[in-house]
Amino acid sequence: MSNASYVSDVTTKINLRLSRQAIKRGALALALSLGVAAAADFGYSYLTIGRYLETTDDAYVKADSTIISPKVSGYISQVLVGDNEKVEAGQLLARIDDRDFRAALNQAHANVAASEAAVRNLNAQIELQEPLIQQQAAEVDAAEANLKFAQEERARYDDLMKSGSGTVQRAQQTDAALREKTAQLQHGRSGLIAAKKKIEVLATERDKAVAQLDHARAVEAQAALNLSYTQIAAPVEGTVGARSLRVGQFVQAGTQLMAVVPLDAVYVVANFKETQLTNVRSGQPVEIVIDSFHSTRLKGHVDSLSPASGLEFALLPPDNATGNFTKIVQRVPVKIVLDDHNLKGLLRPGMSAEPTVNTKATVVAEREAASQLASNPLTMRPNGG
Repeated sequence: MSNASYVSDVTTKINLRLSRQAIKRGALALALSLGVAAAADFGYSYLTIGRYLETTDDAYVKADSTIISPKVSGYISQVLVGDNEKVEAGQLLARIDDRDFRAALNQAHANVAASEAAVRNLNAQIELQEPLIQQQAAEVDAAEANLKFAQEERARYDDLMKSGSGTVQRAQQTDAALREKTAQLQHGRSGLIAAKKKIEVLATERDKAVAQLDHARAVEAQAALNLSYTQIAAPVEGTVGARSLRVGQFVQAGTQLMAVVPLDAVYVVANFKETQLTNVRSGQPVEIVIDSFHSTRLKGHVDSLSPASGLEFALLPPDNATGNFTKIVQRVPVKIVLDDHNLKGLLRPGMSAEPTVNTKATVVAEREAASQLASNPLTMRPNGG
């Protein structure tokens, strides 16, 4: 190989090596530039909004479901709705066999009628007693007049006996007549007292009959209510779920028959860590992603925060005053209401969600308020300072 050829090969290899190094340096520079840009973008995003966001995946869709239970016991005669059927408020869901309840209502009607008749009878007796009292009073007046005449007659014959003009027989007759009239007057007065007392007795019996009538009417009203309770209706609009009743089934009062779920009024309950709630307030905007519809972002707002952590409402709350203690970050339920209805009717209670709360407005406002207080320290003095 000649020297010229050798030099040419070496030169070519050197140039190729330099090209490769240049490409590597360019790629490295590009990667560094992209990394710096990404870091800058992330940092800017975090500083402007990211640090104000609070998110959790411990969140679920909820609804205020209504459990349907009968108020009376009996056999189901009709089931008027199917599984997962949409119902309106007031729509009839099922019927309980009402024959026993109708019989009870008819009996209550009869008892009311009998009690009303008893009250009317006593009122009539009281009205009849008034003339009897007047009649007895008239008889007493007549007896008093007869007694007065007998007393005067006795006085006249006493005078005749003293003058020797009267007879012993006639004197005895006037004395007997006086005793008879006295007895008649006493009898009349006793009858008048008895007649007046009887009115009091009748009035008491009438009060008792009126009380029995009120009781009969109350029983009648309850019987009517029990009959109406055999018609089981939906209290709210929603969708039927967990339907467990069947025709011919005997149900007790309070037995859970089904649930009505208002799918158009669902909300989200998010269990945030207590360390995330420093700046969370009611009214703050929330962005929600439902696992079943991960491509759709829903808008909502914080409705309210639970008054206590979930552990405080547990069946057996912890007693940290005894034994060893291990600190565990608690979670507090936060209710989030949906503002848009893109998935109206599609969300189901129990679905998993991932809400993100934007606390920036609250943080900025509190920071500005603290800054104003710091710049105006005199405003913190009491009035009498």
